[in-house]
Amino acid sequence: MKIVESSLDGVRIIQPDVFGDSRGYFMETYHQKRYGEWGIDTGFVQDNLSCSVEATLRGLHYQHPHSQVKLVSAPEGEIFDVAVDIRRGSPTFGHWTGVHLSGDNKLQMYIPRGFAHGFCVLSKKAFVAYKCSDFYAPDSEGGLLWCDPDLGIKWPVETPLLSEKDSKYPHLRNIPPDRLPVYEGNPFLY
Repeated sequence: MKIVESSLDGVRIIQPDVFGDSRGYFMETYHQKRYGEWGIDTGFVQDNLSCSVEATLRGLHYQHPHSQVKLVSAPEGEIFDVAVDIRRGSPTFGHWTGVHLSGDNKLQMYIPRGFAHGFCVLSKKAFVAYKCSDFYAPDSEGGLLWCDPDLGIKWPVETPLLSEKDSKYPHLRNIPPDRLPVYEGNPFLY
């Protein structure tokens, strides 16, 4: 297994070991002890799976309070996965990072607390699996507009398919400060 730091402190790209032969392949999508050796010792409590068609964009979502750590993969198809630092006081507040996740490359993105998350589908269809460290809490749900010009995310789709809710989220600068998490330093310490 290889783990690479992204341009945002705490967001990591994981390349699990894959063992393949003429029958197919086997890989561990999560192993508490191995991931823990890399500082990823999150207690995950909920697994989610979504299926979306090409050009679908979901996000940018977060929860506060009840923030969630996420471990995201695309076991089938291809997505462009994005994390945005929304922690007030963070030196990288409003910065984003993105990575292509697919059934072919088998990469994962680890997203710590305090980040908004979203993805767009690049293949005809994609399944997106993600583990969460806290349960979905509707009263803590938040989001920011996917095309917020202050963020400058370079999405690889020009006219995405959006839910009504995702199309109406505010710009990051318009979210009240009490609706955003606070930067507490190293994301692996909280």
